[in-house]
Amino acid sequence: MKRILLFVAALSVLSALSAGAGFIAYSFSSVDPASEQSVLFQVSRGQSVASVCQSLEESGLVRSALISRLHVRLYGLTVKAGTYRLSPSQNTQSIIKTLSDGKQETKRVTIPEGLTLGKVASYLESQGFFSRDDFIQTAKDRNLLDEFGIAASSAEGYLFPDTYFFPLGADSEIVVRTMLRTFFSRISALEDNPESAKDLHERIIMASIVEREYRLADEAPLIASVFANRLKIGMGLQSCATIEYIITEIEGKAHPSRLLVSDLEIPNDFNTYLWAGLPPGPICSPGLVAIKAAFSYPSTPYLYFRLTDPDTGRHSFTRSLEEHVQAGRQLYLKKAAGK
Repeated sequence: MKRILLFVAALSVLSALSAGAGFIAYSFSSVDPASEQSVLFQVSRGQSVASVCQSLEESGLVRSALISRLHVRLYGLTVKAGTYRLSPSQNTQSIIKTLSDGKQETKRVTIPEGLTLGKVASYLESQGFFSRDDFIQTAKDRNLLDEFGIAASSAEGYLFPDTYFFPLGADSEIVVRTMLRTFFSRISALEDNPESAKDLHERIIMASIVEREYRLADEAPLIASVFANRLKIGMGLQSCATIEYIITEIEGKAHPSRLLVSDLEIPNDFNTYLWAGLPPGPICSPGLVAIKAAFSYPSTPYLYFRLTDPDTGRHSFTRSLEEHVQAGRQLYLKKAAGK
């Protein structure tokens, strides 16, 4: 009788263990193995593991919030904030691994050279990330600027133009930080990299003007040399690009097809026809060609340049006003960067 009781007890334990193992296996299995659908799942900053697992269950992505949470705890995993593409066809281990690895759903965005801060903000808003105002406010955050050693009131000029893969749902701080890190990474290997924040800022102001003036890469250093020569003798930079910046970014008007004499007389600190020296800040985000030109330009005798072939983008470079006038009288404007 004792042996029978022990046998029955053993069977009961095995049965319970088997049932438990079956339940666990079922709980870990995918909700719908045949599903071809996927959903975007958001994990917020500071959200608890329990809350994330509960949301997974309520979204029909896992069978058991409890089992999911125990799996996270048992293996010492963390769940990273972000936006993820998940499917009911994934089992619980696969879903938790995705959240733990931080394999977020991303969106490809390309920021072209020559965009202003406002145009970058508008473009990112159009791509569904965040509001234009939110991005501009973040780009002017004093703590963030100090962290990156930017001697300016905004990140204008430092938002490096490139192709990025930003996580869906990324906030403006993540995007601004990514663009600033890219900027400083790209310039770190350049020759004649300015050592002080003040010197760097002045070079970036120069680069931003060169960016909006040059059309052929081989002419960018020559254009930079013209501006450098003018600065040395206290001559105004007389850059049409700075007038365009006043009209479009400060006055909020459409990009002009041509400049009027009255435009050159607009009383604004960015008007390089009225005032000598560099304007108060960059007028766009320059690319590497313009940055390299502003960091290291050749020694030339030129004080003037004029676009003489709008089809090829070729300029003529001259030493005197007389030669400059002889080169042509028509002022051509570079096409606006962005909308």
